[in-house]
Amino acid sequence: LGMFSELKFPVPWGHVAAKAWGPSDGHPVLCLHGWLDNANTFDKLIPLLPRDCYYVAMDFSGHGLSSHRPAGSPYHFLDYVTDVRRVAAALQWRRFTLMGHSMGGAVAGMFCFLYPEMVDKLILLENLGFLLAPEDTEAWLKSKRMVIDRLLSLEAKEQTPKARSPEAALQRLLEANRHLTAEGGAILLQRGATETPSG
Repeated sequence: LGMFSELKFPVPWGHVAAKAWGPSDGHPVLCLHGWLDNANTFDKLIPLLPRDCYYVAMDFSGHGLSSHRPAGSPYHFLDYVTDVRRVAAALQWRRFTLMGHSMGGAVAGMFCFLYPEMVDKLILLENLGFLLAPEDTEAWLKSKRMVIDRLLSLEAKEQTPKARSPEAALQRLLEANRHLTAEGGAILLQRGATETPSG
């Protein structure tokens, strides 16, 4: 397990990098590093672990060889959870083990809370996991999972923007925002639409 391969997963702002050890058909284990660390955190540990697993250690966005988020964008835990979801989807993993160190353990705990059906085991190294007040649990779970799922759904459907006539653009805006008047929609489109040669 000393030998590893490099992986890259496309994301809207570039890519998430990872390194993988073991047989690709082995039991999947996703390894999450701590704050200001990277996938190399696991270099000395992975060779000591069972050899029948496929270990993928990802670099969180802005860490290691992964792309940084656009300048001025904050790095929130929920964004790291979304990165985990992206990597799991790219690997086509429906169920896997999560191993997290420090900050990666907090992200792993949050991921388990949001997507328990996807995680068979949780391994935490120097972390307590994800803690939430009982009275906040249901609302937090529902809202955060919906946010992540909708974002990934939109990314999957990403298409080249369509050119529309000013009238068609106004109609589309009014259909999406029923509280707007035609006058209000036209005012918003003056600044919210860009004219191109095709429409």
